Amino acid sequence: QVQLVESGGGLVQAGGSLRLTCVASGRTFSSYAMGWFREAPGKEREFVAAISRSGGSTNYADSVKGRFIISRDNAKNTGYLQMNSLKPEDTAVYYCALDRTVVATPHTNPYEYDYWGQGTQVTVSS
Repeated sequence: QVQLVESGGGLVQAGGSLRLTCVASGRTFSSYAMGWFREAPGKEREFVAAISRSGGSTNYADSVKGRFIISRDNAKNTGYLQMNSLKPEDTAVYYCALDRTVVATPHTNPYEYDYWGQGTQVTVSS
C-alpha cells in the first residue's frame, strides 16, 4: 500500500504561482509513474500532468502546457507541480496519484492510477 499526502495549495491572485508537493510513503516511489489531476465543483476529475518513473517523460494537458511543470525527486519520495501564470479557471482540488503500469508515455486517464492522495485546494482569484 502507498500513502500520498499533497500540500502547497492555497489562495492566489491570477497571474501568481504555487508549487504543490506530493510525498509518498509505504512503497518505492520510483516504481510508479506519477500524475496530477484536478476536480472543480460540478466537473469531472481531469488530467493535469504526468511524469514517468525516472522523470524522463512528461505529459501535460493542453490547458496547462507552458504554465505548469511536473517534476519528481525519487530520493525524497516526492513529486511536485509548479504552477505559474495561474488563471481563475485553474481553481480546483488538486490530487496526486501513482500508476504502477510501465508505459513509455504516462497515462492521462485517472482510471489507470492506483493510489491517490486526499487533495489540496487551489483557488485563483481574478
